[in-house]
Amino acid sequence: MKRPHQWALAWVAVAALGGLLLLQFPAARGQAEPDLWFWLSTALVAALAVLSIRRLANLEGGPWVGMATAAVFGLWIVYFWQVLVVAFAVPKVLLPPPLSIIESMGLHGAVLWGDFVQTVLKAVLIGWAVGCSAGFGVAVAIDRMPFLQRGLLPLASLTSTIPLVAVAPIAVMWFGFEWHSKAAVVVLMTFFPMLVSTLAGLQASGKLERELMYSYAASYSRTLLALRLPAALPFMFAALKVNATLALIGAIVAEFFGSPTSGLGFRISTEAAKMNMSLVWGAIVVASVTGSAAYALLVQIERRAAFWHPSIREGRAS
Repeated sequence: MKRPHQWALAWVAVAALGGLLLLQFPAARGQAEPDLWFWLSTALVAALAVLSIRRLANLEGGPWVGMATAAVFGLWIVYFWQVLVVAFAVPKVLLPPPLSIIESMGLHGAVLWGDFVQTVLKAVLIGWAVGCSAGFGVAVAIDRMPFLQRGLLPLASLTSTIPLVAVAPIAVMWFGFEWHSKAAVVVLMTFFPMLVSTLAGLQASGKLERELMYSYAASYSRTLLALRLPAALPFMFAALKVNATLALIGAIVAEFFGSPTSGLGFRISTEAAKMNMSLVWGAIVVASVTGSAAYALLVQIERRAAFWHPSIREGRAS
């Protein structure tokens, strides 16, 4: 008798086989108009795909099952995107098929790598690190000296209300067209979320624990390192994860207002003007994969740094 995971893998294999057979239809390759049999086969493959994903999602196996389910779901999304765009003969200017995007990424791999270095490894990474560090430092200062909360916190909140489209051209005027101006925009976007989350986390430790540290005559720094910062870790990692995506978006948008001849935002804007949408989508794929990978990496670091926290233990148990 087969085990549940064997049944799930069997359904995934059957659905994949059905998907390969559907690709043999001329309509799936853009060589003929889709007919009734094509649409019936598409509906059958879609039903098999949904069933296989449900089988995978119901398995018990920790985070690897979730990752496998997400991967299979994403592959089916890309598959039906390819099949339906080709079958409906959607113009590439509106929505290019995934194979065209992959081909464009292969042809312009060196260009996209240069854009990745300019946007992610310089502007995003440096701006994210500086913005989060500044937010953390100011939060600790406000917590240590409560009188700063009345004067400094309202001023810090202004950084979250400044429109990105307004500050990006100003940053270009101040710091030039290179990555420094984009990093400055990223610092502005990531500062306040880290500040607010750290402040909330520093208040998360229990009253009894704080009173115990006080009874031991522990100094502020000792209480901060031994009690309050560990309790604030889940809040801080939440801000780090949110800021990872905000930083990428901010840098790309900032490149629309002035950039050298490289960068993901520069590539998207210039190639869109040329109607080269395959390369535009290729840059979008690079940005999306980068953001997802950064988020997943921070999740794994959080699981190891705050393994003791109830939210982490419950997530592992489920």
